[in-house]
Amino acid sequence: MQNYFLYMKYTRTKIDLLNLQSIKSNMTENTQPKYNTPALDKGLDIIEFLSKEGIPLSQVEIAQGINRTPSEIYRMLVCLEERGYLTRGSNAGKYRLSLKMYSLSHRHTPFDELKRVARYPMQSLSETTRQSCHLSIMNNDQLLIISQMRSPSAVSLSIEEGTHFPLSKTTSGSVLLSMLSEKERMEILSRDAHYPKWSKKEQQNLLDFIDKVKKDGYSYSDSKLTSGVTDIAISIGDNESELIAVLAISIFTSSLETEQNMKDILIALQKTQQEINKYIGS
Repeated sequence: MQNYFLYMKYTRTKIDLLNLQSIKSNMTENTQPKYNTPALDKGLDIIEFLSKEGIPLSQVEIAQGINRTPSEIYRMLVCLEERGYLTRGSNAGKYRLSLKMYSLSHRHTPFDELKRVARYPMQSLSETTRQSCHLSIMNNDQLLIISQMRSPSAVSLSIEEGTHFPLSKTTSGSVLLSMLSEKERMEILSRDAHYPKWSKKEQQNLLDFIDKVKKDGYSYSDSKLTSGVTDIAISIGDNESELIAVLAISIFTSSLETEQNMKDILIALQKTQQEINKYIGS
């Protein structure tokens, strides 16, 4: 009888250990990245760390900064130097980033890439809402339309690419201004064609509206340039990436039949915002 109980105890222990191993295995599978690329990880860690520090660093200093040993990163440093991404001083032998990353990033402007990745999300947005949508940036203290997707409907508003509008008199302009620091915002408004001529009350109304946009993350209001039109706009990008833009829909006010209608359009805009931001790394 005693041997029987010992056998059962041993069997249960063995089963528990097997279950524990299975759980650990599943946890490992769920937490580990799908594809393991240690060499690429090391290279990117080095480039990102040197970019963040902004000063020449030795092999030991870089290794400490990315929590690796000097021997682990030696080959990667040699490779990055040979490929022209890093340069080394002749005296202390410290590494720094070369201008190759800058050169590669400026072969195409960030706005060219933004237009490219935003095309299909904007097309989907237009089809979902049955409205035209447009993408705009800031250019010479004005709003510049850089891309438009026409509505599939027979009748809709169209805003041509390349058109400039004043920041102070557009909903999209208010969204762009909300993405800037207060100092940058006031400097730009001081050069605006309209803002300096307004009364103190009118100026404060705009500033209050911009603060509300910043808090909400989106904006909608009646157009100040075209009667009977409502503009709904949302930000694209962020200050950290130095790529800021606005995605907007301009719609005939009479088409906004219910509050639910506005809510549906805003949800579609937010979904498109997330998709574009994912593509541009914001």
